[in-house]
Amino acid sequence: MTPLEAIVRPRESFESGSLLEFRDFRIYLGATFLASLAVQAQSVAVGWQVYKITSSPLSLGYVGLVQFLPTLALTLHAGAAADRHDRRLIMSASALTRAITAGTFVALSIAKVSVIWPFYLTLAVFGVARAFAAPAADSLLPRLVPVSKFADAVAWTSSSGQIAIIAGPAFGGVLYLFGPAVPYVVCGVFFMISAIGSFLIHARSENKPAAGADRLQTLTAGISYVRSHRVVLGAISLDLFAVLFGGAAALLPIYARDILYVGPAGAVRRRSALPSSALYSEDCRFAETREPRCCVRRTVRLRHNRIRSFDQLHSFNHDVGWRGRC
Repeated sequence: MTPLEAIVRPRESFESGSLLEFRDFRIYLGATFLASLAVQAQSVAVGWQVYKITSSPLSLGYVGLVQFLPTLALTLHAGAAADRHDRRLIMSASALTRAITAGTFVALSIAKVSVIWPFYLTLAVFGVARAFAAPAADSLLPRLVPVSKFADAVAWTSSSGQIAIIAGPAFGGVLYLFGPAVPYVVCGVFFMISAIGSFLIHARSENKPAAGADRLQTLTAGISYVRSHRVVLGAISLDLFAVLFGGAAALLPIYARDILYVGPAGAVRRRSALPSSALYSEDCRFAETREPRCCVRRTVRLRHNRIRSFDQLHSFNHDVGWRGRC
């Protein structure tokens, strides 16, 4: 029995058919999609509201920082928790916590709070919940489908996540036009539905730690595995740098308000266009006959070009403004 077969539910418990015939997978797909959509929509609302309050580019950087630090500090512990405890309960608790943070943003918006630290504190709590959600969700998927359909299940979940990344900012921006509290209310509802859906998954995933297992060794087992498999390390490193430089999207409120003068509506249109390279990469997932290296190279070039577009937009606007003053 392979390591994958050891963690996937026995094939005898499934009937032959499409992935959507599996109840737990349908619930999982819907719950993760709604959570991802809410995360993207809320990120647009938070970024625009914070910049509206502070008018400081540095404040937008802190928005990302306060969410990243909990992830950095809790990554190993979140993975260990997903290995030892019921992953569906971790997902449900994480979604419930994020629903509470959305409610907090609603209260801050209605009260028209003009200081920024309550937003950062709420985002830090949001980051803690998000840090525990990802390992639990990723490791729960193999329990929901048979081995023969696991690759298709990964493609389905990845594609739904990319759709949420593309549609979420536009959705959040449209809601923001009705008031800063509106997107938080909708996102809170989505997080609650995700929490309930995760709890309703039947597959349980509690793993008892091996007898005599060292705590530190358990925490660092994933790092040892990645270091010993160079293909996995290379793929993770490539994605790491792509996501790192892709963080320029956080600057969109600055470009939308102070450079392009298009307001929130224009900002969400440009934010939704940024993940366009994901469409090609997801198309490569389903096209098994394509050369993987070719897909990777083209996807990287698309991501590079979309980041360069920021500088081009700034230069174009600067030239137009300079000529107008002349």
